[in-house]
Amino acid sequence: MDYRTTVTKRTQNRSLILKLQNLSNMQNITTKEAKTEAKKYNVTTLLSKGNSNAKTIKNDVKSFILYLAPFTQNNKGINLCPSASSGCAAACLHTAGLGGVYPSIGISRVNKANFYVNSKVHFIKLLAYEIQNEVKKAKGEKVVFRLNGTTDIDFIYLLKKYANLDVLSLENVYFYDYTKILQKAIRYQNAKNYSVTFSRSETNKTDFLQAVKLGINTAVVFSHSLPSVYAGAKVIDGDKSDIEMIFNKGIILGLKAKGKAKTDRSGFVVITNK
Repeated sequence: MDYRTTVTKRTQNRSLILKLQNLSNMQNITTKEAKTEAKKYNVTTLLSKGNSNAKTIKNDVKSFILYLAPFTQNNKGINLCPSASSGCAAACLHTAGLGGVYPSIGISRVNKANFYVNSKVHFIKLLAYEIQNEVKKAKGEKVVFRLNGTTDIDFIYLLKKYANLDVLSLENVYFYDYTKILQKAIRYQNAKNYSVTFSRSETNKTDFLQAVKLGINTAVVFSHSLPSVYAGAKVIDGDKSDIEMIFNKGIILGLKAKGKAKTDRSGFVVITNK
């Protein structure tokens, strides 16, 4: 082994050690420190109760949802929906329901997004604490979490990396999300307690058809009536509750256009008969 090779390996080893030390330090952030950091962004809690939300109030089990301002609506301009199409961004459910009525709700979501992009580890530590706290209060009863109300972030991975919380090992606890990242849907396709539905847009036809072929649940937004079959797959009413994806496999969740999506003409919304 020559001198240059030895120096290179030593540098790589030191770099790895520093990364591991930094990760260990991040995992050692306390809940108190996370809450203190959250206050800097006017954030007190991250999760919203299901009975206070139009999406999750129809669920027949105790539910929680996490809302951050989507797309690039944060003070760093970081895209929290990296595969969102222009049609999706314009018709985002961030503008539907109470979020489109009360400015304070939008401000709260922006505050949470700012907290996430500026202090990710503190954010994840607080999220882990809130999840574990709600699971504890459920006392063994079924509880479900939707961590991407209007974003597309792999929180499952981040919770394990930064908070050492493996939510996929939790009993009687279920997680579900929509995504436009096909590899994310494939990665978690066989997870026992995490259901990921791939969302169709006007720009991801190939990935959408691949997801259908693989038997992954998909979601399609329709302007009016729902067809019984679309792209060769059975369509069910995805608005019946927010957790239909948990109880059905290999189907299309048909969703009615809401908010600004009602006037979409980009192709994001599939036009159907009234």
